[in-house]
Amino acid sequence: MGDLTTWLTAAGPMGMFVAAVLAGSVFPFSSEVVMMGLLSAGADPVGVLIWGTVGNVLGSVINYGIGRLLGREEPTTRREQSNLFELPSREGGRRSQWMVKYAKVSPEKLERGRTYVSKYGAWAGLLAWIPLLGSLVTVAMGFMRTNPLWSFVTIATGKYLRYQIIVSAWLMAAE
Repeated sequence: MGDLTTWLTAAGPMGMFVAAVLAGSVFPFSSEVVMMGLLSAGADPVGVLIWGTVGNVLGSVINYGIGRLLGREEPTTRREQSNLFELPSREGGRRSQWMVKYAKVSPEKLERGRTYVSKYGAWAGLLAWIPLLGSLVTVAMGFMRTNPLWSFVTIATGKYLRYQIIVSAWLMAAE
């Protein structure tokens, strides 16, 4: 991971964008390291903030899309509607089995993300900035078909505020 971080930092704003996309998606990556490297090298803080926010939001939108496209089948009967969010058992449930298998998300973590989204709806997007939990929440938002526009707005707001706090703290420390 050190070589990738070094390469992304050397790539400047585009490196920040790529690091933020990775960090915003289901891949475990820390965009803050790249952000700090860029700021320390004298990069424009506003540019780093913008590229970081746009990339991180794109990573979350990809998560949302994954959850929306692959995570849920439309219910056709009342019984299916009541079992819509069934998590996989040992035998494997069809609706979320792929998340456990391919994204390596445990059923317990998936349930935690689903709980936040079922409680807060699209407002759960404000939690998308939290490492690891944010990825689960954004996949769950797609899985549960929260309103795409409001989901985007809340995700973008949370991501922007997080990076704004990091850049502001760096600027205050640099003075």
